[in-house]
Amino acid sequence: MQHPLQSRPATQERARPGTPSLLRELNDRAALDLLLRGGMLTRSQISEYTGVSKVTVSQVLARLEERGLVTVVGEQAGNRGPNAALYSVVPSSAYVAGLYMESDLVSAAVADVTGRRVAEVSCDPDGAEDPVAIVRGTVERACASAGVDLARLSALVIGSPGVVDPQTGDPRLAVNLPAWHEGALDALRDVWHQPVVIENDVNLAAMAERAAGAATGIDDFVLVWLGVGLGLATMLGGRLHRGTAGAAGEIGYLPVHGAPLHTDLRHPASGGFQWLAGGLAVRELAARHGFAASTAAEAVQAAASVGSPASSAFLDDLAQRVAVGVASVCVVLDPGLVVLGGEVGRAGGTALASRVAAAVAAIWPSHPPVVPTGVPGEPVLRGAMLAAVDQARAALLASVRDPSRPQ
Repeated sequence: MQHPLQSRPATQERARPGTPSLLRELNDRAALDLLLRGGMLTRSQISEYTGVSKVTVSQVLARLEERGLVTVVGEQAGNRGPNAALYSVVPSSAYVAGLYMESDLVSAAVADVTGRRVAEVSCDPDGAEDPVAIVRGTVERACASAGVDLARLSALVIGSPGVVDPQTGDPRLAVNLPAWHEGALDALRDVWHQPVVIENDVNLAAMAERAAGAATGIDDFVLVWLGVGLGLATMLGGRLHRGTAGAAGEIGYLPVHGAPLHTDLRHPASGGFQWLAGGLAVRELAARHGFAASTAAEAVQAAASVGSPASSAFLDDLAQRVAVGVASVCVVLDPGLVVLGGEVGRAGGTALASRVAAAVAAIWPSHPPVVPTGVPGEPVLRGAMLAAVDQARAALLASVRDPSRPQ
C-alpha cells in the first residue's frame, strides 16, 4: 500500500480519448493547479503557461469562478491598453489542520488552501490518555480561534514520534506516547469523516527543511534529529524513505561500540546511539564540563554562546559522539547534505555542526556538508501543515469535474 503522503502517479484519465467534457476538466485543473502554486496570475500568463488559448482560458476562469474556487483580486498594469485582471484561488475554498503531538505538549494550526495560517494553539495534555480526545480538543480550539467550522477541514496531518505502520497508517512503538495504539487512526477519521494522516515527526521536519530550510530544493539529504530522543529522516530523489515496516530512521536503536545493547525496545535510552547521544546522555556530558542545565538543549546553547575552553571541550566531545551516528548514516547513504535538527541541533548551531563535519571527515572519506536546521519556528508542525495543504489541493483539483461527463 502506498503511503498517503507519497505522491501518486497521474490518473488514467489522461490517457483516455479527448472528449470535450474531459478536455474541459483537464483545462480547468491545469489552470487551478497553476493558481494554487503560483499565486496571482493574469489570463495571458495562464494561457502562456498552459499552452491554452486566451479564449479558452477565459471560459476556464468563468467556470472556476462559478464554482467559487477562483476570483479576481486586482489588476496588473500593462504598457498599452487596459489593465489585466489578476486571478487568484479563493483562500477559503479549503481549510486544513496540522498537529504536533508530544507527551507534554500538543500544538495545532489551521491554514487555508494557500498555506496561510489563520490560527495556532498549544496545550499541555496534562496526563490525559485518550489520544483521540486530545487531538480533537486541540483541533477544535484551533478551529474556534480561526473562526472555521470543524466540518470545513479538508485534511488533518498529525506529527508523532515513533514508528508509523505503512500498511495501516497507525502509530506503533511510540515510546513517548504509550497511549497511541492500533485503531487510533480509524477513530480519528470517524470523528472528521475527512482524510487524516499520522506521520513520523522527523519525516515532517525533513519536509519543512526541504521546503523552507537548510535543504531547500535539495533532493538527497538526511536530517539527524538531536533532542530528548534521536531520529533520522532520509530524503532520496525528493522522496522520503520510510522502509518496509515504517521504521527507517529510528537511529536511537543503532548499535554503537562501547554502548550497551538494548535490553528493552520500549526504552531506547537503555543502549545504542540513544545511550551515547540522547538527551539524558548529553545532559550528563554537559554537567561533567560545567554546563549543568535542566535540558540538553539549554546546556548546548549555553556552551555554544560562551566560546570558552570549557565550552569548546564540551562541544568537541559532543560532536565526536554525534559523528558516530552521522558517519554510520553516511557510510550507507552517502548523502549530499546532513542537517542537524531537533532542539539540540538548533541550539548547537554552526558551532556544533562544524565540529560534527570535521569529526565525520576524520573517519569517513566523503565529506558531506553538515549544517544546522534552517527552519524557523516549529519544524514538525510546519511540515504537517505543508503535507495537509498538499492533500487539500489534490482534493480540490480532483473535485473539478464536468457534471455532463459520466462518473
